[in-house]
Amino acid sequence: MCHYCGCRDIPLIKEFIAEHERVTDTAGDALRALDRGDPAAARALVDRMAVDLAAHWKGEEDGLFRVMSEDPEYADYIAALESEHRGLAALLPALDLTSRTDVATFTEAVHELHRHIAKEEDGLFPASLTALSGDEWDASMAAWRGAHP
Repeated sequence: MCHYCGCRDIPLIKEFIAEHERVTDTAGDALRALDRGDPAAARALVDRMAVDLAAHWKGEEDGLFRVMSEDPEYADYIAALESEHRGLAALLPALDLTSRTDVATFTEAVHELHRHIAKEEDGLFPASLTALSGDEWDASMAAWRGAHP
């Protein structure tokens, strides 16, 4: 993850990164529950991930993603990120964590989530520093607040 551009000092980006860290910590806890043979605990953690991610994605998509996607330079990149959101949102509740196949699918999804987060934290978030106006930052922050009542 990038630490050189200063985007981590922007309050909204700081919130997004904190949410990324919480959800990846929860994912790790779910994987460890599966490793110790506790699919019920893993299910509860995966369900918590889904709730946390839904609010996180709403904040991103209604705010930062919306204003940045108005620039054709970022539109396709953001569309791909949103598609990844939809895929994981559909996957998480459908997983049968007593199934070896679904456990493998979840494990790969966690790895993909880490790659997805890197695309945001190492690509989109630094780009937002120069791409957004003050009004766009305000709109992005308002959308994040709206997703986290």
